[in-house]
Amino acid sequence: MNEKRILIVDDDDEIRELLEFDVKASGYFVDTASDGMEGLNKALNNSYDLILLDVMMPKMNGFDVCKNIRRAKLSIPILMLTAKGTIDDKTEGFDCGADDYLVKPFDIQEVLLRIRVLLRRNQIEDKTVLSDEVLQVGDIEIFPETLEATIVNKKVKLTPTEFEILYCIMQHFNNPVTLATLLDEVWGYDSNEDVRMLRVHVGGLRNKIEPDTKHPKYLHTVTNVGYKLTPFGEG
Repeated sequence: MNEKRILIVDDDDEIRELLEFDVKASGYFVDTASDGMEGLNKALNNSYDLILLDVMMPKMNGFDVCKNIRRAKLSIPILMLTAKGTIDDKTEGFDCGADDYLVKPFDIQEVLLRIRVLLRRNQIEDKTVLSDEVLQVGDIEIFPETLEATIVNKKVKLTPTEFEILYCIMQHFNNPVTLATLLDEVWGYDSNEDVRMLRVHVGGLRNKIEPDTKHPKYLHTVTNVGYKLTPFGEG
């Protein structure tokens, strides 16, 4: 089994060194950067399996680092670590393309749990897992190798989290998928607090697949339940 490579980007020496020690102790290869520009350069010029990314940093903040990574079409999972914990801050992070978000001060075991979940979710290399699953329903087709989807003739790039949400809902098309099911299948655990974050990711997914996000054709909210996919865009 190949050793997973993780990049830690944080300008706080104490936090960065603590994360480096504990992540290495968990069996991962670790590289570090002490500011946003250094982190971006390393992300664009090296191969990593996951990035731990601080927000408030010199030279370039974490939001801009994340945006530039996504503009480069890199689908590597990004876990943002920040002292800014309001829902607006989290929404901004997810809008930039982050996959998960932890607020400082954090428990290192929680960080390691999120790392394991994101890495597990990104293990799409095992195509046998998906070979018998639904990869096209109606107007929507997804491509695990590139984390892309086509809706009619429009191709969009998805984050790993958006891909997993869409993939999960496609397996149950025309039937409601509960919030608890999505949290369990996408994140690997059920947390009431993460329901809000799930809604943010669904909003980002809608921005990519819906012609009009105010009047969704494909991805519908089912009140008090979760979401339902109507593959041919029925209302």
